[in-house]
Amino acid sequence: MVVCGDDGLAHRLAAELRGVYGEQVTLVVPPSGRRVRQPVVGRARAASAALFDRVSAAVNRAGTGGVAEPAATEQVVEAAELTEAVLTEVGADRAAALALVYDDDETNIRAALTARRINPRLRLVLRLYNRRLGQHIEELLDQTAAVASGTGPDGGGSRLDASTTVLSDADTAAPALAATALVGTSKVVQTEGLVLRAVERQPPGPGEVADPGLCTLALLSATSNDPAGADGSESSGEHGPQLLPDEMAVASATGRGTVVLEQVSYSGPSLSSGRGGGVPPFASLFSRRLRWSLAGLVGCVLALAVAFIFVTGEHPLYATYVTLLDLFGINDPAYHESTGRQVLQLLSGLVGLLLLPVLLAAVLEALGTFRSASTLRKPPRGLGGHVVLLGLGKIGTRVLTRLRELHIPVVCVESDPEARGMATARRLRVPVVLGDVTQEGVLEAAKIHRAHALLALTSADTTNLEASLYARSVRPDLRVVLRLYDDDFATAVYRTMRAAHPFALTRSRSVSHLAAPAFAGAMMGRQILGAIPVERRVLLFAEVEVAGHPQLEGRTVAEAFRAGAWRVLALNTAPPGGRRDEGETVGEEGAPASGLVWDLPPTYVLGAGDRVVLAATRRGLAELLGRRRRERAGA
Repeated sequence: MVVCGDDGLAHRLAAELRGVYGEQVTLVVPPSGRRVRQPVVGRARAASAALFDRVSAAVNRAGTGGVAEPAATEQVVEAAELTEAVLTEVGADRAAALALVYDDDETNIRAALTARRINPRLRLVLRLYNRRLGQHIEELLDQTAAVASGTGPDGGGSRLDASTTVLSDADTAAPALAATALVGTSKVVQTEGLVLRAVERQPPGPGEVADPGLCTLALLSATSNDPAGADGSESSGEHGPQLLPDEMAVASATGRGTVVLEQVSYSGPSLSSGRGGGVPPFASLFSRRLRWSLAGLVGCVLALAVAFIFVTGEHPLYATYVTLLDLFGINDPAYHESTGRQVLQLLSGLVGLLLLPVLLAAVLEALGTFRSASTLRKPPRGLGGHVVLLGLGKIGTRVLTRLRELHIPVVCVESDPEARGMATARRLRVPVVLGDVTQEGVLEAAKIHRAHALLALTSADTTNLEASLYARSVRPDLRVVLRLYDDDFATAVYRTMRAAHPFALTRSRSVSHLAAPAFAGAMMGRQILGAIPVERRVLLFAEVEVAGHPQLEGRTVAEAFRAGAWRVLALNTAPPGGRRDEGETVGEEGAPASGLVWDLPPTYVLGAGDRVVLAATRRGLAELLGRRRRERAGA
């Protein structure tokens, strides 16, 4: 495996491939002067990686007559630019997969085109922020590989082992970050019409019965009454989060929250938020004060028209018409009329003088509203219960879009007027406060004292921590979510903040930690549907073919379940896949139409032609579908 990148995702991905999947990895990074610091992923994970190497070596010796295969290693190559010579030097012509995870889309595309020319059969995984461009690049590279290998335009391969996969760390992490900031918000994995919805539930109170949903995906850490508990770190021990527990573990877990699978369904393409940069609503054209002024003038006109009727006895329509003429000063003076008529004419002229500046203000304000649709808005005066989002980079922009799709009020804070997410904030008409979040008064301008949650998503850990601590000093019970890079640092921050504020919710997330499992799964040649965070751990959803996996093939759904490793959730009957006809009757809702059967009976036997959607831990997926293990079995 070859991993090329210039930020923390490359290091995290290389560690994932080596420590979890046991792969030989070559890591290509910029020279030392331009290299970012490597992530500290915790002593427990380093120990588990060493244990994995020892176990792999023992298995290799047993399977090869005592001759051990070389242990999984990581070779680091420094290169200022990823040229064809560099790709050839690191073995792209004979590698199984190549991941291009540079922060710049153009760099990844240029290197992917070069690598595809060097090795048409190379499995490529690209990190691209531009989703539409990514779809076109994926189709182009797959078509190039198909033509070069002589398998036709379709490439001759299945969708589950595509030669090119385009992913975005921002798209992978944004739903998890958005859901973390909101109490009771479902965690949704949605890809190609498949929707998996999970929700975090608090432990039931006295006399209450917990709703298990379709199945329990995880038990949360037992830190509700423990200020020193860790937020799901790898070293959190028996009291940390437990992924894919069995029924006995769920029954014995008292006082612990759960992550429950609520729904597995199939739907069409997702709709856009629809609140983009169109024409503003009529009510937003004029301020409340101006609307009251216009209403008062209308009331004056009606009062004058009624008075005209009583004075002259004319018809109401005629009285209104004459009043308007007097109002706009286009009628003849009432020289020979009664005193009441003359007084009404003078009052109408006075109201007309008042009407002119109001009409002018209305026109100017309407023009200003249309103009401000392309500028930044300020937080409304009475805003409350909103989410304060710090940072409008790649991650912050995707999280902002996700929050607005959920119709959550947001106020953004950004120091760079030219940041990537500024255009998105203008389009969505989201208030933005320009300024350094570490300076006094910036968070106050974002109404932090009335906010529901703080999302600190800048690229600097210290900035996120400083902003969170200051926000807690303003409002001690504020829900805080920090983007922190290192696991050990995140654990220390969580314990300290929980000890200082035991009744406030504190969560920390790492974008590279959330995204690395999906990138690693794609490099292994499988379709990773998505991932949901369970504190600082990750639960993966994958679609796999049952054929070739003895842990699944010929077993019932109940027998195929392995606690802490994997669990079958649904059966995909849509073509391709060779699904047997008798499976059409399994389930009650829409299986033939959608191709997805989610309510499988525990006694259903998985056949070689089945495709299943399963939830798995990182190590469980590596154990179930490890490439090196399958190759040894085939040999």
